[in-house]
Amino acid sequence: MAASSRQTIRFCTSRDGARIAYATSGRGRPLVKAANWLSHLEFDWESPVWSHLLTELSREHTLLRYDERGCGLSDWDVPDLSFEEWIGDLETVVEATGVDRFPLLGISQGASIAVAYAVRHPERVSHLIIHGGYARGRLRRGADARQREEAETMNKLAELGWGQENPAFRQFFTTQFIPGGTAEQHRWFNELERISTSPANAGRFMRIFNDIDVVSLLPKVSCPTLVLHCVRDARVPFAEGRLIAGLIPGARFVPLESDNHLLLENELMWSRWIDELRGFLPAHSIDDPTFAALTPRELELIELIAQGRDNTQIAAQLGLSVKTVRNHITSIFAKLEVDNRSRAIVLARDAGFGKQRL
Repeated sequence: MAASSRQTIRFCTSRDGARIAYATSGRGRPLVKAANWLSHLEFDWESPVWSHLLTELSREHTLLRYDERGCGLSDWDVPDLSFEEWIGDLETVVEATGVDRFPLLGISQGASIAVAYAVRHPERVSHLIIHGGYARGRLRRGADARQREEAETMNKLAELGWGQENPAFRQFFTTQFIPGGTAEQHRWFNELERISTSPANAGRFMRIFNDIDVVSLLPKVSCPTLVLHCVRDARVPFAEGRLIAGLIPGARFVPLESDNHLLLENELMWSRWIDELRGFLPAHSIDDPTFAALTPRELELIELIAQGRDNTQIAAQLGLSVKTVRNHITSIFAKLEVDNRSRAIVLARDAGFGKQRL
């Protein structure tokens, strides 16, 4: 990565004492990535699988990401490795960094954490982006006895083969994540699997993943949502992405023509992914001198005002009272030196606000 995109790694302590490693990179308004397993903040940074994504997300945002407990630079030896604690770790990281309201990205298993957090904290999440996600684990998709036995066999094999120098077992997982990867990318991902967690934790992770179920939470997501999923994803079925998009009100669904679970930089769909992300998130910048005095919350309001939303709709969107919205708008009008809503809308639209796709 370029020197200007260096990351800073810090630690915070979760509610049960587990140390959670988190990293920030880039500059601009915050963008938070919910953790998924097989991550290592330092190892991912220069990787041929993750670096293009991290570079792009850090280009116009301050990217905040972290290793979940049991993984990467966070504590591995933790008594409680559970879905509820993973949500708690995201809450801890957000509080430790002081970010107020932000877009939240969930990839793969991180999607379920992102959904649960967005429902629990609607006042914090402005936009939800999901890639290759699932709301229900393997054993929650109508698995029969044979499938349950197969899942447990995989769990046991992970406990036996994950940490071995011979990557044969881990290669099976690698080809599910990036079947279209190069030999170098496969070697790197095999090594990531080995160094990112212990064999015992790999088995624990997989058992938890199999029983994840946040389907009931999907209709409760209230923020704009973008769902992207590769059509021939061998790790998470395409149908799971359709399920998420179908149950989140107003979600935009983008099928991607790829065999990979994680999009690689040389794929045609990678540029499509970035275009969709940029089109989905507000395009304005706090560097615009006309709007430089506005706070992040006020920038959100001016975006919604420019879209033609009234105060009641804005209050519902942001989880605020109508009175609080009125107070924010009074402040915005004073900073922009306008005396009515119509003039504010014209000024905002001329600057590029209000063009976000819903």
